[in-house]
Amino acid sequence: MTGNEFRFFLSCDINLPVTFRVESLEGALPRNKTPSSEVENLAEERNAELYVECALYIDGAPFGLPTRTRLESSGPPYCWNELITLCTKYRDLTAASQLALTVWDVSCGKEDGLIGGATILLFSSKKQLKTGKQKLRLWQGKEADGSFPTSTPGKVPRNERGELERLEKLMNKYERGQIQQIDWLDRLAFKSIENVKERESSRVGNSHLYLVVDFCSFEHRVVFQESGANFLLPPPIVTTNELVIVWDPEVGKTNPSEHKQLKLARSLTRGIIDKDLKPSSTERKSIQRILKYPPTRNLSGDERQLLWKFRFSLMSEKRALTKFLRCVEWSDIQEAKQALELMGRWETIDVCDALELLSPVFESEEVRAYAVSVLERADDEELQCYLLQLVQALRFERSDKSRLSQFLVQRSLRNIELASFLRWYVAVELYDPTYAKRFYCTYEILEENMMKLGPSVNGSEDGFKLWQSLVRQTELTAQLCSIMRDVRNVRGNTQKKIEKLRQLLSGLLSELTYFEEPIRSPLSPDILITGIEPSESSIFKSALHPLRLTFRTATGGSCKIIFKKGDDIRQDQLVVQMVSLMDRLLKAENLDLCLTPYQVLATGQDEGMLEFIPSRSLALILSEHRSIVSYLQKFHPDEHGPFGITATCLDTFIKSCAGYSVITYILGIGDRHLDNLLLRDDGRLFHVDFGFILGRDPKPFPPPMKLCKEMVEAMGGMESQYYTRFKTYCCEAYNILRKSSNLILNLFYLMAGSNIPDIASDPEKGILKLQEKFNLDLDDEACIHFFQGLITDSVNALFPQMVETIHRWAQYWR
Repeated sequence: MTGNEFRFFLSCDINLPVTFRVESLEGALPRNKTPSSEVENLAEERNAELYVECALYIDGAPFGLPTRTRLESSGPPYCWNELITLCTKYRDLTAASQLALTVWDVSCGKEDGLIGGATILLFSSKKQLKTGKQKLRLWQGKEADGSFPTSTPGKVPRNERGELERLEKLMNKYERGQIQQIDWLDRLAFKSIENVKERESSRVGNSHLYLVVDFCSFEHRVVFQESGANFLLPPPIVTTNELVIVWDPEVGKTNPSEHKQLKLARSLTRGIIDKDLKPSSTERKSIQRILKYPPTRNLSGDERQLLWKFRFSLMSEKRALTKFLRCVEWSDIQEAKQALELMGRWETIDVCDALELLSPVFESEEVRAYAVSVLERADDEELQCYLLQLVQALRFERSDKSRLSQFLVQRSLRNIELASFLRWYVAVELYDPTYAKRFYCTYEILEENMMKLGPSVNGSEDGFKLWQSLVRQTELTAQLCSIMRDVRNVRGNTQKKIEKLRQLLSGLLSELTYFEEPIRSPLSPDILITGIEPSESSIFKSALHPLRLTFRTATGGSCKIIFKKGDDIRQDQLVVQMVSLMDRLLKAENLDLCLTPYQVLATGQDEGMLEFIPSRSLALILSEHRSIVSYLQKFHPDEHGPFGITATCLDTFIKSCAGYSVITYILGIGDRHLDNLLLRDDGRLFHVDFGFILGRDPKPFPPPMKLCKEMVEAMGGMESQYYTRFKTYCCEAYNILRKSSNLILNLFYLMAGSNIPDIASDPEKGILKLQEKFNLDLDDEACIHFFQGLITDSVNALFPQMVETIHRWAQYWR
């Protein structure tokens, strides 16, 4: 039995009218029984005028007035597609409620006007409300009978059911979302179903008529229960092995006796005694086990009781605060008051734990304000690592002008980089219809406070000029969007589009070549850009035609960016931010794996900028140089070095391969192929294009990590000492990142309400997948064996090599 079995509504709780849709009549109408052949021919030529009469019967007796559809005379197939709403509500139904449907033809006399009828029970044998499309066989020449049991059941008898009835039942489940949707497989299945329909209709002939009715669907199943304190009683026990399903209406509700016991055990009068309580050795082991739980783990009743009991002795343990606050019954005013008092006296927690207190689990404004007070201790560099998630956490605040919002604005006033990124992160969320007002409020607070700033002591710009410098970033992106539209409209190959781009920059849009005033780069606000260099700007050969622009800087240098329009890069922004954070965590442990955390900034829902890193894809390198080693020999030759390249270059390559192997495994990066693995001249390998994360992958049977045989060959093969060094780097990095699993999980938890595709689809499932990758139940030594096994499995994976070959063929023919 799955977890979804217990997600249901009770019929007695649904205060909505019974609603269904009469869709169509399938099959050929019977001919008019007139002896004259002449009249018979006329009857065949005329169009019938049909309507459906719908009547509700409860326990065999009519309930309410019958309802009729409009007339339909367009000829076969007769299609009403009309919504019928009865005056009866779902809560008033009984388990024996039936719907009687009769089809009439008003173009005939009264005797011949009856086409047929069918009756259907609204609840199944398992007491579940029927939903979705139902195909009812009409009893021709008989009016629908509402007695219980009925003499005109619309359900096809079991002995007469064929392949078509089985497929229609599966289609009903598919439309209700109970069968997984797989586009390519569904198209094949639908085509086969149509063929089966054609065969069945030719075999059965025109002897049967069917009425198609579509019942209303709900978010969860609807189970019958009468109003009041009535419970479903199981049928009498019989001597059979048949399973009996009994729905428990109290599933998910608090046990009153357990709740009362918890209240008595937590009696505030015992507070004096609790201050002197010390846990035993067994209790301390249990407490230590609880403190190691990841932030996604819910505590059981016994665990919550244990932490509450020894709350005073745990105040010196800073890791215990977040777990203790999860134990508090916040609806109890006195208990909440004592918890807040203890929180103020608790050992100050770390910044990563403060992020957990900003998650949607904690609604108390005092708790969230305490978390902000801890964040105030973080320096600007650390705060920038979490800024994206802190902006998303504004969704979980109780008010628009929250303490968190004011904190982010105040810190941004002291650092123009924070101000620039905060402005962009908030501006992108203005498209969210639910929280647009809240994000706009933060935007206004930032603008208002920055405009009030005077010039600083060192003589830098005043607040008005600073704000205008940020606004000009938006104006620049708007002009770049206009350029992209003009370039895309150019017919011809990529070269013609490049010529059009350079022509625009040199002619109509020459103001972009030299800015009147320098603009802060949106990707790196500490860099002032003065204009675009037309001759060094180009367009990538891609469906979206991204721009590759070279900007001159105020210091006389240059910086290159990629501007995309038509693609949501917020997911790439998140992944690259996590790569940058993990790079920082690894370096803090003196492990530099030569990662390339390039800058990414979403400037809209479907546009953004990326830092351009000179590099080449592995697919292109292998096609031109046959091997990675041959390519690196071109830039770093060394006759005495390993494989003819310098030892430094090879070590850089090995380290970067190890770093990205671990990171892509943890984040569940999918759709890896040789075109989105890039290599720099100094040997640094890095990944781009993160359209699939947290375990999603369009390719079947993906390996645990992307480690192709060409990369292993560049290390000297699986028996080489350099490959052993690669595995050592992998295991060391994995264990270092596992130590910071709480921080990474908390950051993803704060993204739960975001519109990032692979998170928004199912936040809870995605975060649990991420947690699973850390293997928190294993120690460091066990994890080394585990990860070495992953590496071996990835290298030996045959199917991904086949997929890669197919991908190369597709790229060639494209």
